[in-house]
Amino acid sequence: MKFRYENLEDKRINAKRPFWKEFLIVFGVVLICSAGEVLIFNQQMLDQTNPWIMALVGMSYALFMGLIVSLGTRFIMYTGFQRPLTEIGQAARKVAAGDFTVHVHSQRKDHKKDDLEVLIDDFNKMVEELATIETLKSDFIANVSHEMKTPLAIIQSYASALRKEELPQDEKKEYIDTIVEASKKLSTLVTNILKLNKLENQEIIQTETYSLDEQLRCCMLALEEKFDEKNIEFDADLDEVTITSDESLMEIVWNNLLTNAIKFTPKDGLVKIKLRKDGSQAIVKVSDSGCGMSDETCRRIFDRFYQGDTSHSEEGNGLGLALVKRVVDLVDGTITAESELGQGTTFTVILKL
Repeated sequence: MKFRYENLEDKRINAKRPFWKEFLIVFGVVLICSAGEVLIFNQQMLDQTNPWIMALVGMSYALFMGLIVSLGTRFIMYTGFQRPLTEIGQAARKVAAGDFTVHVHSQRKDHKKDDLEVLIDDFNKMVEELATIETLKSDFIANVSHEMKTPLAIIQSYASALRKEELPQDEKKEYIDTIVEASKKLSTLVTNILKLNKLENQEIIQTETYSLDEQLRCCMLALEEKFDEKNIEFDADLDEVTITSDESLMEIVWNNLLTNAIKFTPKDGLVKIKLRKDGSQAIVKVSDSGCGMSDETCRRIFDRFYQGDTSHSEEGNGLGLALVKRVVDLVDGTITAESELGQGTTFTVILKL
């Protein structure tokens, strides 16, 4: 995959390196050296010095002048470029070694931004982003390890118990059912991780024009058995809406939202789904009459592995809504959650037609 970037003017740059400082340093050095050359030549003329000696002294002084001018320009290069670039290079080596706490300090005292200051700002921002990614990576690995450890421990424990020959038949059946459920949870976890990883690296979607209301009806019918298990009443109010999007990806969204609504709705509860067309947008609302969520949970509900209601943790792994958020982002849509403790939750998905 090739990426193209436009070289646009950086509006953060509001200053340039001051030319007058460099000019004054060089001018001062040359002026002093020239004055010294005139004084030496004048003294030689008064003393009627031998021309060869005068030439030798002149060449020596020219060498001295060249050294002084070189030191002056070297000082300008060091303070203006070499010192900050050396600091950036040292910081980059620390970042390469895994230290994301480094910070390159500003070189200007007037708080203005030239090209070098913008480079330093971008470097510091890059390090901060890398630190965030590293933290997310560590959290992801820790969460995956924890989520896998629990069902594996259950499978190992109950499989060991099945070795007992004197185990009653009813207990044996119970142990087998527990192992099957744990293996299903583990399989679902791995499947969701693979789906999420694929979606995180996916940028191109396969669009087609289809009936959104028909898709929602099919998703509802597929979950009819789960609705019946908890005797949940279902209220569907769907307008006829046709959209152009990735049908298979959007199915992930509706299945996860509806499954979530069923999971958090108590027996004899109510789940509502509403579809409306508003100008060039399709608005889908999925509501439940469940336990609701706190403000903190609403803010973090789309984070991977986050589960606000731990009482239902055995029924999921915290990846469903992360998948939903990624799919909605891929199709250039938006999703929001509104909830109140004890009053249920409403997820609103807005899609472009």
